[in-house]
Amino acid sequence: MEQFEGLTPAETFQRVSASLGCSATSAEVAAFLDKHDNLRHLRDYFHVPKIADLPPSDKKLVDDDAKDCMYLVGNSLGLQPKKARKYLEEELEMWAKAGVHGHTVGSRPWAWAENNIEEMMAEVVGAKPEEVALMNGLTVNLHLLLLSFYKPTAARHKILLEDKAFPSDHYAVESQIRLRGFDPQESLLLLSPRPGEETLRTEDILDVIEKEGDSIAVVMFSGVQYYTGQLFNMVAITEAGHKKGCYVGFDCAHAAGNVALKLHEWEVDFACWCSYKYLNSGAGGIAGAFIHKKHKDTIKPALTGWWGHDLKSRFQMNNVMDLQPGISGFRLSNQPILLVCPLQASLEVFKMTSMQALRKKSLLLTGYLEFLIRHYYTKDPAQPEKPHVHIITPSDPEQRGCQLSLCFSVPIRKVFQELERRGVACDMREPSVLRVAPVPIYNSFIDVHRFVETLGAALTAESNK
Repeated sequence: MEQFEGLTPAETFQRVSASLGCSATSAEVAAFLDKHDNLRHLRDYFHVPKIADLPPSDKKLVDDDAKDCMYLVGNSLGLQPKKARKYLEEELEMWAKAGVHGHTVGSRPWAWAENNIEEMMAEVVGAKPEEVALMNGLTVNLHLLLLSFYKPTAARHKILLEDKAFPSDHYAVESQIRLRGFDPQESLLLLSPRPGEETLRTEDILDVIEKEGDSIAVVMFSGVQYYTGQLFNMVAITEAGHKKGCYVGFDCAHAAGNVALKLHEWEVDFACWCSYKYLNSGAGGIAGAFIHKKHKDTIKPALTGWWGHDLKSRFQMNNVMDLQPGISGFRLSNQPILLVCPLQASLEVFKMTSMQALRKKSLLLTGYLEFLIRHYYTKDPAQPEKPHVHIITPSDPEQRGCQLSLCFSVPIRKVFQELERRGVACDMREPSVLRVAPVPIYNSFIDVHRFVETLGAALTAESNK
């Protein structure tokens, strides 16, 4: 859609509608945008659930329950790549026919299968292949990383974390502080938005680092905040932390596969992420970890295991550790081949494009959702009884990923249930927030238009009860 280069999303939708001779909110605009979407073919590499197959759906409320559902919850669980089943069946067949030999033969020998896809993973997060390891789950990796990067002293013992971070991050940080003999009440520095605001201002984050930095051992933020959808300025935060002598790390669970990351270029010290959200590896999929290569000879794992030993001599079994440098030395055990398979299937789809191209589409796709929500659900003083929506995600596209967090003027649970009955998959956070994530690798503009249309029907149905 090069003809719209330089235009804001709203200007693009107005320009398209003018050329089509229809309203900017018409489904014709969505159809036009899908037709001219150079990435639209990527959807064909994923299984999109049908409305009829979603457990909460009610076929009496939809025109055609054989249609694809409106799947806008890739921020919670991504769709299944179509090749996942094939790859899983290949390894089950290998196990059945070759048994133990599957460790060293075949297209993905089990003993190093994850190594074969780490280059693709590194491209997605903007890292060098040797800076990335696929292993464990996110929280396990966070613990392993903090054991090595969090070295508190009497003078420098604090960890800076956003208030209301994802609970697992909060618990991990608290427990790491206690493990070192410190008190989270004194050593956990939580940063909240200003009164009356939902998201953190970058200047406030940098100000706290400047003022408190001499006592901060680790700055630990999410790349994208799970609840608000705010994309943090990782470059500025990293630079500010380093200036004060702090290590800087990020939980990229909601950023990897969602936004264009440059972990190596930004000189982030460490990062970790899960792979079952935007990376589509399936529930509980294998997680990723990153350590910048500048630390490869200086930061060592506090806990070691067999898989951290260099592969060339690992099977000599002499019990003399030949530790791999950098993040590779943090490996503990062999990775489950059945978790490697679906992630490989997904990363191969990412390989067909680039994070820059996906991000470009995402800005327009999420901009379209924002445009329609603002058009239909901005607060109207003339109709005080009409439900309205406040978008708590930043309006600046550079400060968000694909997710919008919609805060409703009415209790959301029953509206959410009406949406589910009509074939929408999204995420609810009581009392009043829906998290809606149009994922650029498989969602369409028609998905977004159908969702907003269905939202109107759900609100009407609930108000009439």
